[in-house]
Amino acid sequence: MSYSTADSLPSVTLDDVRGAQKMLTGVARMTAMEGSRYLSQLVGAPVHLKCENLQRTGSFKLRGAYVRIAGLLPEERAAGVVAASAGNHAQGVALASALLGVRSTVFMPTGAPLPKIAATRDYGAEVRLHGQVVDETLAAAQEYAERTGAVFIHPFDHPDIIAGQGTVGLEILEQCPEVRTIVVGIGGGGLAAGIAIAVKALRPDVRIVGVQAAGAAAYPPSLAAGRPVSIENPATMADGIKVGRPGDVPFRIIGDLVDEVVTVTENHLSSALLLCLERAKLVVEPAGASPVAALLAEPGAFEGPVVALLSGGNVDPLLMQRILRHGMAASGRYLAVTLRLTDRPGALATLLGVLSVADANVLDVSHVRTDPRLGLTEVEVELHLETKGPEHCAEVNQALRDAGYTVIELRPAAVR
Repeated sequence: MSYSTADSLPSVTLDDVRGAQKMLTGVARMTAMEGSRYLSQLVGAPVHLKCENLQRTGSFKLRGAYVRIAGLLPEERAAGVVAASAGNHAQGVALASALLGVRSTVFMPTGAPLPKIAATRDYGAEVRLHGQVVDETLAAAQEYAERTGAVFIHPFDHPDIIAGQGTVGLEILEQCPEVRTIVVGIGGGGLAAGIAIAVKALRPDVRIVGVQAAGAAAYPPSLAAGRPVSIENPATMADGIKVGRPGDVPFRIIGDLVDEVVTVTENHLSSALLLCLERAKLVVEPAGASPVAALLAEPGAFEGPVVALLSGGNVDPLLMQRILRHGMAASGRYLAVTLRLTDRPGALATLLGVLSVADANVLDVSHVRTDPRLGLTEVEVELHLETKGPEHCAEVNQALRDAGYTVIELRPAAVR
């Protein structure tokens, strides 16, 4: 790696990325690129999905971890490596270490999903659970490195990591040479920085757009300040990009080479995950779905052909269940209806008959009979319905009104 005389931070070049690509031959797969008819129609141009969720260990993280560990000196390998992660980086370090015959220790938060803990152990790492949040876990891993001499493998703030992740950019250009826009999620920035180095060196005309979750967006204020700044209490379902401060090395690269960084809401993230599952038949974690979320949020903002990078697919099944429900609510697939009925036998059955004809599935029914707003013979009913989307919601509303019901409130709702 070369070093900048301006600020002494290491820089990464196209040659570094090409060297990493050779090193990863037979280790990391060239993952598939799938077209998306739905997103293409939405954007008005071809959209392709680069499926790093199908990479070994379920994310792109193996690439950088392997390059970093393979570059260690013999005495460093003998000391072993240590990492801190809640999931993807942990698995990448564990597998890379096993392939290279290096002992690995991975610190994970005590609340890390059990499938991720089990997978990291299965790849050969010694897992130590410490802390409630990643910052506490990170501190424990660094203390372990200082105490034992093990080499700390940072998840994004190292030139070897960035070079390894940049191999995704080389694959994109090979698989979709006509690409005009690449959309990639950003946490600490290693992936976006690596892709930007590879792509801009070969195709400076390609626009690169980074995506952050609105509740964990450290890059916009950092870019505005001209230096990495921390945000307090980042909050998002997309734990893979839930990083409170950009890495020093990737920050400079992203500031120079990435054309724009946008943010997406939790609703867009959950809707994107649902879309990937329903339309593309791909299991993608929220961070991996962030580029699709950006396309959903502003479909007219991207010149095609577009490549959206699905960076990972490691999502806990219980979290997936909650996110899918959130995504269905955000997509108008759940509807809450409040109306009043005459409190007499058969009134509810008649109402349910109207909803049945309208093809709305009733998930929950609640009654209020003792309220000063109600007449002596009235009952207020709230129903939670499963619908087919916003247009169907409007049809259900009209069917109720045509049947003579007074609809007091109609709103999107999350399933209970």
